[in-house]
Amino acid sequence: MADIHIDSIVKRYGDATIIDHLSLNIQHGEFFTLLGPSGCGKTTLLRMIAGFIIPDEGRLVLDGIDITRLPAHKRETGMVFQDYALFPDKTVFDNVAYGLRVRKQSNAVIIDKVSRMLERVELAHLAKRYPAELSGGQRQRVALARALVIEPRVLLMDEPLSNLDAKLRIQMRDVIRQLQQESNITAIFVTHDQEEALSMSDRIALLRNGRIDQLDTPDGLYGRPETAYAADFIGAANLLTIDAMHVIDELSFVSFAGAKFKVANPAPGTQCRLAARPEHIQLHESAGNDSERVAATVIHRRYLGYKAAYALRLTDGQTLNADVPAASDPHWSPDSPVFVSFSAKCRLVRA
Repeated sequence: MADIHIDSIVKRYGDATIIDHLSLNIQHGEFFTLLGPSGCGKTTLLRMIAGFIIPDEGRLVLDGIDITRLPAHKRETGMVFQDYALFPDKTVFDNVAYGLRVRKQSNAVIIDKVSRMLERVELAHLAKRYPAELSGGQRQRVALARALVIEPRVLLMDEPLSNLDAKLRIQMRDVIRQLQQESNITAIFVTHDQEEALSMSDRIALLRNGRIDQLDTPDGLYGRPETAYAADFIGAANLLTIDAMHVIDELSFVSFAGAKFKVANPAPGTQCRLAARPEHIQLHESAGNDSERVAATVIHRRYLGYKAAYALRLTDGQTLNADVPAASDPHWSPDSPVFVSFSAKCRLVRA
């Protein structure tokens, strides 16, 4: 088992607090992602779990054992770095075998374990090559194999896909997830890429200034953001200023730009904004008989294959983006008058 309990961890560098009293529980076998922009503290937190950085306050507990000040080599973790950190003068086989040799495994055991691991990552035929002779995807598989062959209790990955091209990143997501599930180990994955986080994770902690802004499943984080920060970081929602909020028969309504309409959740506080994802906005040629439609003007249209992305300006001066399926796109030109309606999936979020 590898349940991880992080209890009010703090890390400071001088006057700057990088991790600010952060607490978190990660379950055995979970693929857990630390997501956020550069400087939010996600890599610092990962390195504290690995043992490369010692926290100033708080505790790290692995299956009930305090490992806060346990040396990194005694934590039974495997690490995959952003630049892979392969030994350029060692073959693929010897790179993967390195951790086993440090642990003084016998040659027979090393040959058996490394050979089986290279088969799993489909690199057995490249065992005698050196890192410089491999593609980016192949080097990443070597780094994964090296981390997994020691049979760690926890697999730690620090933006391992960031150096790959877009197509290869998508392929490697599936490889990493499959290997983690086959090994049934706890995995902690650091990324700034929302698509990686959504497609790979069981749960995601969205970090902001050293704290967790929202902890949720991928579906929850995308579909039910709690803050403007979460709504904007995941899926780039439109964040609109509202004039008023009303509760009628336990239903929440918002008013702005001359319209009033229902939203999916009650107001989370006095300072709220409306989060409306582009796919939750519909465009119409006329106001019709719908008092919930808001007048707008097209700023521009961008064709993106399966959809057209429209930028719009509302009558109150706010701008927003709306997606229209390509098959039903009316091809409105700039300055065209349109009317906007909002799906009930739009949400009120803390500003």
